[in-house]
Amino acid sequence: MTLKTLIGAASVLAMTTGFAFADAHSEGKMEAKKALMDAKAAIERAMAALGGGTTMMGGAPYEFPDLDGKQVTVVSWGGAYTKSQVEAYHKPFIAGSGAKVVSEDYNGGLAEIKAQVEAGNVTWDIVDVELSDAVRACDEGLAEEIDMSALPDGSDGSSAADDFIAGTLDVPCAVPTIVWSTIFAYDSEKTDSAPTTIANFFDTEEFPGKRGMRKSPKANLEMALMADGVAADEVYDVLSTDEGVDRAFAMLDKIKDDVVWWEAGAQPPQLLADGEVVMTTAYNGRIFNAVAAEDKPFEIVWDGQVWDLDLWIIPKGAKNKEAAMEFLKFSTSTQALADQASWISYGPTRKSSAPLVASYATKSDLPMGPQMPTAPENFGNALQNDFEFWADNQDELNERFNAWLAN
Repeated sequence: MTLKTLIGAASVLAMTTGFAFADAHSEGKMEAKKALMDAKAAIERAMAALGGGTTMMGGAPYEFPDLDGKQVTVVSWGGAYTKSQVEAYHKPFIAGSGAKVVSEDYNGGLAEIKAQVEAGNVTWDIVDVELSDAVRACDEGLAEEIDMSALPDGSDGSSAADDFIAGTLDVPCAVPTIVWSTIFAYDSEKTDSAPTTIANFFDTEEFPGKRGMRKSPKANLEMALMADGVAADEVYDVLSTDEGVDRAFAMLDKIKDDVVWWEAGAQPPQLLADGEVVMTTAYNGRIFNAVAAEDKPFEIVWDGQVWDLDLWIIPKGAKNKEAAMEFLKFSTSTQALADQASWISYGPTRKSSAPLVASYATKSDLPMGPQMPTAPENFGNALQNDFEFWADNQDELNERFNAWLAN
């Protein structure tokens, strides 16, 4: 099918969808609905062949369920990240299924999910969480178990079990979407000399100025130890000892008076743009978006990055569990994950998605591959977040971190 034919078919589909679906459930209209769905599938196949945003399952077009009138409340982190999900997941899912998607933001953690579950009033249907929180949610019975065999095959026909990055489907209550990283960044127009290592971030004598850091022990403690000379592959061994925790906090002590704390992912780029800090830790995709979409003069330092996964969970007792599961299946299929990676520089967790990630969605001359945390040139001194460590120690370290902040 040529692009001209595709556009013509899409126009016909757009004109006919409204009235055909309105009467699709009335007697004598089922054949019309089937014909319309067949036409839609043909267009989707052509779009996929042209590199469009249609999700494929096992080499066949994704068959959207009829969810007309159903609602899914999708909870995520806001800003550029949620925008990438809206473009790659929400809009195609709404168009294909007829469902209503309500988007809400939060700042992470399980407190709100736990409160809803324990109150028996779960208003969120599907939530984007960090890996350690996914493990805890599963262990504490806060999330529905997921039948991984129900996940779509890869576009190359491989099963989901083979297509997802090895080990990422090991949490029975969660399905991964992205590989992301906590890095630090600086404004190249506001620094006299360019930092190149994680040690530079903690050196306010050679690199004076305020620092931005997430108001959490996660990633901060790991970065502090790497800045103090601990090899990436030894960080969690050191952090598992009282002496190692003391060592990490001693590094944080060095810059505590110069730190501006942030909580939401959209804040670090704004802190840099406003000149409130000269360097800040941040999620790599947020800095990339500020550079690519807003032409900010920000630079990422990949040394000492702490990389992680984000995953979908469905809170236990979600009111729209079935529709949420359909959203989960669609949004973790090959093309949907590749499409999200064209909006923000987080790597897709399916192997079949990687070849489909090309350029930035609004700048065809900006390749996305080199922007990913896992690009070889970015991965020289990288640490994978140890979800087991944080699942076991998060409460204790949160308590110590909050006490340290208060002193």
